[in-house]
Amino acid sequence: MELSGGHWPVVVVGGGQAGLSMSRCLGRRGIDHVVLERAEVAHSWKTYRWDTFCLVTPNWQCQLPDFPYAGDDPHGFMVRDQIVDYLEAYRAFVDPPIVEGVEVTRVSRDPRGTYHLTTSAGDLTADQVVVATGGYHTPITPPLSEPLPAGITQVQSHHYKSGAQLPPGEVLVVGSGQSGAQIAEDLHLEGRQVHLVVGDAPRVARFYRGRDVTDWLAEMGYYDMPVTEHPRREAVRAQANHYVTGRDGGRDIDLRAHARDGMRLYGLLTDHRDGVLHFDADLTRRLDHADEVSESIKDTIDKYIAEQQVDAPVEERYTPVWRPRAETTELRLADTGITSVVWCIGFRQDFRWVDVPVFTGRGAPAHTRGVTSSPGLYFLGLPWLWTWGSGRFSGVGRDAEYLAERIRSQRGLTGTGPRGDVCNVLALGS
Repeated sequence: MELSGGHWPVVVVGGGQAGLSMSRCLGRRGIDHVVLERAEVAHSWKTYRWDTFCLVTPNWQCQLPDFPYAGDDPHGFMVRDQIVDYLEAYRAFVDPPIVEGVEVTRVSRDPRGTYHLTTSAGDLTADQVVVATGGYHTPITPPLSEPLPAGITQVQSHHYKSGAQLPPGEVLVVGSGQSGAQIAEDLHLEGRQVHLVVGDAPRVARFYRGRDVTDWLAEMGYYDMPVTEHPRREAVRAQANHYVTGRDGGRDIDLRAHARDGMRLYGLLTDHRDGVLHFDADLTRRLDHADEVSESIKDTIDKYIAEQQVDAPVEERYTPVWRPRAETTELRLADTGITSVVWCIGFRQDFRWVDVPVFTGRGAPAHTRGVTSSPGLYFLGLPWLWTWGSGRFSGVGRDAEYLAERIRSQRGLTGTGPRGDVCNVLALGS
C-alpha cells in the first residue's frame, strides 16, 4: 500500500489490541481507514514480557469486538504465547488494511481541520485520527541508577525474561506493582536471593468466598463503572494496579510469605551514596496499606453477598504471616551479593509526536471518553479512558464502538472503504 501523499478519512495509529478493535468497529460501519503499526501486531506481547508472564485477569474477560475468548478454560489465565496467538487470530479475523513497520513521528492539524501525519514511509493526511498506542511508553529510570557500581547489571522490567539472563548472584527488584511483584516472585521461585523495594501498589486476593475476586467485582458492576462515577474520579487513572497473579491457575502474591521464606523487603528507595542504598522506614506502613486495600475489597464483597442473599461459603480473613522486626534504612552493596537490579517503577506516557494542543500540563491527553477538544482527534486504549477495562482486553472494544459512532457522525462521514465491509486502517504502535 502506497502511503506517501495519500489521504484517508480515518487513520488509526497503533496496531495492538486497541488499534485492531478500532479497525473492526470502523470496518463494520464501512468507514474507510488505514492502519500503521510501528513494528508488528502483538509486538509488545512478543518482545516485552517475561517467560512466565500470564494475564492477571481471567480469560473470560478477553472481549475484543466480535471475538470473545472461545477456549476451554474461561476461568484460567492465558500465558504469553497464548495471548500472542489470541491477538494474531483476531488480526486474521478482522483482516485490517494494516501497514507494519511504519512509525508515525508527528501529527498536526492545519487551519482547515485536516490532519497531517509524518511517518517513516512518507507524509499523508487524514480527516480524523485515532491514537491507539496505549499508555505505557517510556520506562522510568530514576537518577540514582546512574551512580550504581559499573559491575551491577541493570535491567528494565520490559526487558526482563528470566533469571537466566542475569549474572549469578542476588537480585534487587525496585518496585512492587504488578510487574515488580511478579518478577520478584519469579526470581524467588527460581531460588534466587531477592531484595525487593516495596512501592505504593495495593494487593488483592485472587479468590474469596468461592470465586475469583474479579468474578465478584464483575457481578457487582465495578468493571462497568465510568471514571466519572468512580470515587477518585480522574485521579484513578494514575493509581497503581493491585498486584496478584494468574500463574499456576491463579493465586495471591503475599510479600509477607515471601519474606518469611527468605525474600528481603525494604521501604522506599530514596538515595544511593558511596555504595550504600538508603530507604525510608516505611515498610511496615506499605505492607499494612496493601493488606488494608485487599481486606476492604472483601468487605465490599461481603456486603454485596449479604444484600443479595447470595449462597457463598464463609471464608476466614487474611492473617499476616510475617512482620518486619525492624526497618532497614541502609544497605551497603559490598556487604551483599547483589549483582543485578531490575527496575519496575512504571512507565511515562510520551505523546510528544502529537503536535496538537490537547494535553494537560503533565503531558496527558485531555479527553472525555477518548474524544478531545480537537475535532476528529481521539485516543483509545488508555488506562481508565472510560472504565477499568479501557486499557485491557475487557473494555477496549466498548470504547472503540463508542469512538466509531463518533467518527461516523463527524462531518457526515458514511463512506465505504474499497473492500466494502472492512475499513482501511492505518495504525501505529502496539
